[in-house]
Amino acid sequence: MALFPAFAEVSRDKVADSSSELNWLNNKSFQTSDALSLHSRFLEKKSDELLNKDSSKDGKDEDSVPVKKKKHEKHGKKKKKHKEKIQRSTESSGSDSEPIFPSDLKRKELDRPQAAPIASSFSWLDDIQSTITQPFCVDSKSDASNWTYKSLYRGDVARYRRKGSSTLGLDRRRQEVSWEDAKKKRKGRDKQKGEDRYFSRVCRQLLRSQLPLLTLPRVPESSHITKSSVFLSLEDNEGEKKEEAGVRIQTSSVNPLGVYDSTTALWLQGKGKQEQIDPDDKPSLETGQEVVLQMGQTEEFNRKLRETPEDTQLWLKFIRYQDELSETVFGGEEDQQSKELERPKSSYKAVLEKKLSIAERAVATNPSCVALQRERLRICQELWEPSALAKEWKKLVFLHPNSGPLWKEYLLFTQSYFSNFSVSKVNTAYGKCLSMLSAVRDGSMVSHPALPGIEEDMLDIFIQQCHFLRQCGHSEKAFSLFQAMVEFTFFKPDSVQQLSTKQQAEFFEPFWDSGEARVGEWDARGWKAWMIHQERGGWVQPSADEEEEEEEDEEEEVKDRSQPRWTVWLDVESSREAAHWLPWRPEKNKGQSEDDCDDPERQVLFDDIGPSLICLSSSELQLRLLLNFLSFLGLPVDNVLSAGNCLPGLLLEELALLTQGSDSRHALTSHNLPNGMSSVGHMTTLQGTRKWTGLGKQGEKFVNTMFHMLQPVLSSQHRTILSLSRMQYEKLKVFRCLNDSKKRLRSQSKISKRIAKSLLKEPDNRSSLAMWREFAHMEWLLGNVEEARKVFSTATALGGGKGLCNPSLCELCLLWAQLEVEYGANGPGGVLNEGGASPAVCVLTKLASGSTLSSSSQPVSPVAILKARKLYEQALTASLSALDQDLCNAHANEKGQVAVLEEKVRLGGLLGCYALFQYLTMGIKAASAVYTQNRERMEELQGKLESEKLFASNLLVSRMASECEILAVQQASLLKYHIGIGVFPLATLRDTLTSALIRWPSSAPLWSIYVQVENRYHSAGRARRFFHTVTRENASIVPRLFAIVAEQQRKQLVDAAQRSSDKSAALSVLPENGLSNRIRGLFESAVGTEMGAHCPLLWRMYIHYLVSEGKTDKAKGLFYKALQNIPWVKGLYMDAVQLFHDHLQEFVDLMTEKELRVRLPLEELDILLED
Repeated sequence: MALFPAFAEVSRDKVADSSSELNWLNNKSFQTSDALSLHSRFLEKKSDELLNKDSSKDGKDEDSVPVKKKKHEKHGKKKKKHKEKIQRSTESSGSDSEPIFPSDLKRKELDRPQAAPIASSFSWLDDIQSTITQPFCVDSKSDASNWTYKSLYRGDVARYRRKGSSTLGLDRRRQEVSWEDAKKKRKGRDKQKGEDRYFSRVCRQLLRSQLPLLTLPRVPESSHITKSSVFLSLEDNEGEKKEEAGVRIQTSSVNPLGVYDSTTALWLQGKGKQEQIDPDDKPSLETGQEVVLQMGQTEEFNRKLRETPEDTQLWLKFIRYQDELSETVFGGEEDQQSKELERPKSSYKAVLEKKLSIAERAVATNPSCVALQRERLRICQELWEPSALAKEWKKLVFLHPNSGPLWKEYLLFTQSYFSNFSVSKVNTAYGKCLSMLSAVRDGSMVSHPALPGIEEDMLDIFIQQCHFLRQCGHSEKAFSLFQAMVEFTFFKPDSVQQLSTKQQAEFFEPFWDSGEARVGEWDARGWKAWMIHQERGGWVQPSADEEEEEEEDEEEEVKDRSQPRWTVWLDVESSREAAHWLPWRPEKNKGQSEDDCDDPERQVLFDDIGPSLICLSSSELQLRLLLNFLSFLGLPVDNVLSAGNCLPGLLLEELALLTQGSDSRHALTSHNLPNGMSSVGHMTTLQGTRKWTGLGKQGEKFVNTMFHMLQPVLSSQHRTILSLSRMQYEKLKVFRCLNDSKKRLRSQSKISKRIAKSLLKEPDNRSSLAMWREFAHMEWLLGNVEEARKVFSTATALGGGKGLCNPSLCELCLLWAQLEVEYGANGPGGVLNEGGASPAVCVLTKLASGSTLSSSSQPVSPVAILKARKLYEQALTASLSALDQDLCNAHANEKGQVAVLEEKVRLGGLLGCYALFQYLTMGIKAASAVYTQNRERMEELQGKLESEKLFASNLLVSRMASECEILAVQQASLLKYHIGIGVFPLATLRDTLTSALIRWPSSAPLWSIYVQVENRYHSAGRARRFFHTVTRENASIVPRLFAIVAEQQRKQLVDAAQRSSDKSAALSVLPENGLSNRIRGLFESAVGTEMGAHCPLLWRMYIHYLVSEGKTDKAKGLFYKALQNIPWVKGLYMDAVQLFHDHLQEFVDLMTEKELRVRLPLEELDILLED
């Protein structure tokens, strides 16, 4: 028989050849007779079923009862019994009316065709000789395993879902299978999963999703109450409106009869429906369709990137746009705490993997773009292991050795990689980086060209290396790097100027190893002079008598042996750090050699500094090098001239940054007192005190000698800048001694005044008004008010008759007037003179008129005040107009023009004098109006300067930004001072501060004033929202630090109120809960940022806070977590010794393992305690 019976006859008619070819299609085991018999049986079966259905209908009408579903088990059993009765009745309903005899049944069995016998044992088909009709077998032998075990093995039972009740392979006349669904009975303890609560993720996503329908009915336009609808209408309102308006559907080729609506007609044309936004639904549309709009923006990104795949900035925007999408998933800005908790979950990891896939696609499209490579590795920091990440970084810097920003990030990663961190490895990486960049700059590396700004990047990396060594405790190496760089830059011989950097360093090595005096040391002549005299035969070494050096009395290091071991270690370690930060050098006049040094770490070899030497060709960069060296030594410097592209968070170590400006006695001038970063020689705990105010005897002597050496090689302008920094340093030392004993203040004032007078006697500084201003301020701080007024008066005479046209004179008179206002006791303006005007008004009026002011107590007439106001207004308007015109007409490459503009940009003094004059004569509103109007004008000019990029030098842009920030600080200080002495709405000060802080989020003086103002009031919600807004939009660490300080100060007030002994007394501050958790949340959020993770001050504050809360174990765990990010900071280890002093041995061993500087080993400590 053929495989397809319908075509069996066709196959027989064909030729034998063709049939033999199709032999494989024939099924010889199939018989036509069998198919016909099966078909007849099927027809009989159908007829029997029809008869049974007709008979069952009658039975159901008589006997059947409708069955209802019951919940209980008893009713379920009754239901099954009832169904069985119905089935029996339907089977016998056809023959109930007639009696059935056994003979009839026997006759039916004989008439029924007999089925083929079924075999009783198994056998193979190949072994059977005769054909059988039913190749089946009934296995009657039982399986013993079914009796041994309780059930069949689950692997032997096939699992399937049955559809229908039929069974294949069974004869319906003799065999039948009854299927019953064995449903699992739920027990009482098996409960369904509870509904999602309102705080679950599913419910929060449901609330943020788009609403399918309006939750409230629309308010009808008619105001009649009875006609207003209170239900949701289901009619087509749009169709009714169109019909009422008489709008008819136009006929077209796709809609000739006009029977289709507009949507169908558009669909027939292949167009989509144009959505029309209803003005009433606009707010709900904005909130409900965020996800849809974001997906549309994603499609727009993809389209643009397909068109312009070489646009690297677009790739970076698309990568950062994924964070906005993730905010929607994690709850957005309003659910920040839950977002932080959900970050480690798979959802956040999925977002990172998505960003990584975009970054890899961008890198594959633009393989030469370094910014995309950096972004990719930045994303991989949270996904990859540190070892794999280190390999990728090495590969990347190998491919792009000429990229300075890439080297900066690689070095930061290297010194943050705790498992592979050691000081020597990181220092070697810094030397390799600077050597590579120097080769690129010199042209020695032909494969990679030098990029613009490579010298600035090299200087930033060099400064970062010096501070890295200082924070590790290797102060001698850091100091020697700066000292060698100053010698290598300013005292270079002319014969080696044209050589490469590597060759110049080879010539410099003999000088460094010769033992000759270096820059800043006694009798130093410089590298250039040494080379010349070496060519001529050298010079004779001075005898020991020529050097007058006082021997310092050695004090006993351990003063109290009864103190704990860890306390003695901290005291000796910090004292040695303060005394021995200068490198040790053998004095050949005294017969010393290198073997005489007690601590070999105090000696610095050329191999430690040689690879890091670089060449600086620009005078601006050379000045920046000097200013950073002075800042390293602790001298205050100009932030604009010394600023670089280093990460500012790496250098934040002292709490002075967060406490400046808190002195109410200096409300107007406290922001002028500089607070630098941690300087060399002051490595101590976070809350520890300085060993002394300055650098000590050796340090002060080095600074004096270095200043004298640098005078001949610097220009007059740069000499003035260095002298001003030295003067401010002496003033800063006096300011630090104000709260000390009178004896110490008296001795420090004598030293500082002597140095200040010697600086003023120099020819370049005699006519410098800035130097006279600082000296007069020092006299005022010491309490010598009359002496200070004489100095101010003398300085104004030096200014000549320029008056308001001289920025330095305006700044001097502004400081004088501010000091007079602070000194006064009778409200604004101070003590009145004979003419009824305050001394400050007299100073400002004489400045406007251009006349010489002999004393601040001279009488001032009302006419002179009116003239002065007019002159101030005209001078300020003219200065702003001239600045705007010069910015438009100036050329980018003219350095002289840029220098002139830098002088014109200094409008802080003039504007401050005018505003203070208005405050003293007209009131605070007039002064605030002056500040507001002119600040807006200055900020417009700054934005214009930044956007159009008119100048190649960034110094002018930085100076402009600094002046705008100074004006904001002046306005906030004046408003705060007035609120302290009078009645004035706080909203004006708050608006001023918020607008200024949004523009200058890294300004510590502005944040200090803001925290002081907001902490005076019970409501902290406004300040918290503002802090959250600023920190969300800015990556700076400064606002996060001040947000923490504000909450800590508030908690101190609450704790003080709750610990009050008098329970009946009214509390001045309302008790508040949750501050501890809020502070911890702020800390966690801050250390989770890129800049906060590498900020030493933040981690140290966090550890101290946890210890103050009594959570010592968590604080210790946080210390080890901090080591994963800042393992090089020695101050962190010293804090750990102070807080967890039982583990002193463990911390010292860890410092030794990582090669941090340990000046007092524990073995030596035991010897000192025994003595």
